[in-house]
Amino acid sequence: MEAFAGSVDLDFEEEEEHWNTYKLSDGSTLKVKLVLRGVKRLKRFEPDGSPIYVINSINVVRAINIPKELKAKPKESELPPV
Repeated sequence: MEAFAGSVDLDFEEEEEHWNTYKLSDGSTLKVKLVLRGVKRLKRFEPDGSPIYVINSINVVRAINIPKELKAKPKESELPPV
């Protein structure tokens, strides 16, 4: 992509990753966490002089406290018995 021409790939270390928790109107609770996969620093700057970063990330989503009436019947395992 030309918008990223001359960008710099940066290494990073995870310092903290927090779960955001959301209570849904159907009674379920969603936990969501952004996980960083890559970072580039562009050779462009914000009006205040701060460098602009572009990230590659994924969202990890877990549903918990799901009301029983919303759950489907569990499927049979396709794995052979041990």
